[in-house]
Amino acid sequence: MGIVASQSVKNIVSTYLGFFIGAINTLFLYTKFMSDEYYGMVGYMLSLAYVIMPVMAFGVHNTIVKFYSSFKTRVSLNSFLTLMLFLPITVIIPLTVLGIFSYDTISGFLSQENSIIKNYLWHTFIIAVALAYFEVFFAWAKVQMQTVFGNFMKEVFHRVGAMVLLFLLHFEVIDIEQFMQGIVLVYILRMLVMKIYAFTIKWPVLTFRKVNNLSNILKYSFLIIIAGSIATVLLDVDKVMLGQYIPIEEIAYYNVAIFIAAVIAVPQRSMHQILLPLSAKYINEKDIKSLDDLSKRSSLTLFVVSGLIFLLIVLNIKQLYHIIPEEFSDALFVVIIISLAKLYDALLGSNNAILFNSDYYRMVLVLGVILVVLMVLLNVIFIPLLGINGAALATFLAMFLYNTIKLLFVYKKFRILPFTANTLKTGLVIVSGVLLFYFWDFNFHPIVNIGLKSTLIGVGYIYVIHKFKLSENISSLLDRFIKLK
Repeated sequence: MGIVASQSVKNIVSTYLGFFIGAINTLFLYTKFMSDEYYGMVGYMLSLAYVIMPVMAFGVHNTIVKFYSSFKTRVSLNSFLTLMLFLPITVIIPLTVLGIFSYDTISGFLSQENSIIKNYLWHTFIIAVALAYFEVFFAWAKVQMQTVFGNFMKEVFHRVGAMVLLFLLHFEVIDIEQFMQGIVLVYILRMLVMKIYAFTIKWPVLTFRKVNNLSNILKYSFLIIIAGSIATVLLDVDKVMLGQYIPIEEIAYYNVAIFIAAVIAVPQRSMHQILLPLSAKYINEKDIKSLDDLSKRSSLTLFVVSGLIFLLIVLNIKQLYHIIPEEFSDALFVVIIISLAKLYDALLGSNNAILFNSDYYRMVLVLGVILVVLMVLLNVIFIPLLGINGAALATFLAMFLYNTIKLLFVYKKFRILPFTANTLKTGLVIVSGVLLFYFWDFNFHPIVNIGLKSTLIGVGYIYVIHKFKLSENISSLLDRFIKLK
């Protein structure tokens, strides 16, 4: 478990760094240095690229992780990896040809409302290809249990690149067209750097021989394409439906609230990079004991870390809303309820990694479709009644049910539950923190209040966790830090 704790901590640092840089770009630089039209175009271009990326990758980035450890001979492994390198090309080439001969039709359809889109569809296509192969090379490194550099590239590199381009645009070193080309170049460079790093870890040996279990590999890749598309829909379905029921400016309040609550998910997102290949390894080796241990340890570690972030957000949110414009405080409930959903998600530990890498991966697809339908229905019911609070409640209920079903399914098939006695104790610490501090604030400026309260909560929480040894991983890290001091 040492490798999980070590790499997860480093991944959390790089993910939060990327989150911070992205917040500066999104909230300040794009809005100040670029026109609304082009800012919207950049957002559209990147969103569309991420939507079509799972198709471009042909699910290879997940397939490598699931099947890598199942190949026991050098020849079979090299044959598998060769297939994984070339499989996305079988999709990219036909789509490129289709784009060349159908460009006017496709661009005309997509640019009916906004003619600017027509000029940047090839930019979008190239970014999608770069995103796809970046994920392939990142997966190549993951299965060697090396995730730190890849996570840095995934979370930080392109955001720093965008920041540099924005300043160059502001000081008129480049014009807007060069900026748009520069964004494409940033994603290409990110992909190439990841490729070089992945190949230095394990150099590819091209072997064109029959791949064992080919039918199951291709079937898994195809289903993962659909699962990836469902995941994309889940991220935006509530925002799309809000636009049908409420004034557009209220969606901005909702987006800011979601952005705040998303901070809780960063530790899970970071640890997931190493949980995926480890879970796949244990499943392929039928080592259920190690899989169970990984599940419990990852759940407890994530619950402790995400619990602290949850407390810092929920117990300071009222003061934060005194700093930003008053109308944004309408989304206070959104922050709290979505934060709870993210905390429950973290509590599941490696549950998703187990499902994705087991023979029951089809269940993720089935549950994903059910979740999309459920979210739409709940949004139709609650948004007209409660507005943005209704959208948040619908998301919470759907995600709670979705995660609970997955939890029970993993228990039924593997007899694995991520909870221990220390899970309950940690939950009591979090609830106690909310009851003690939610209704109490210093009588100072909001920023001073947030600083003092966060310090008090953080020190008290860490002390209790360490004092009662609620998490072995967290305690060992704290002991190492104390010794260094």
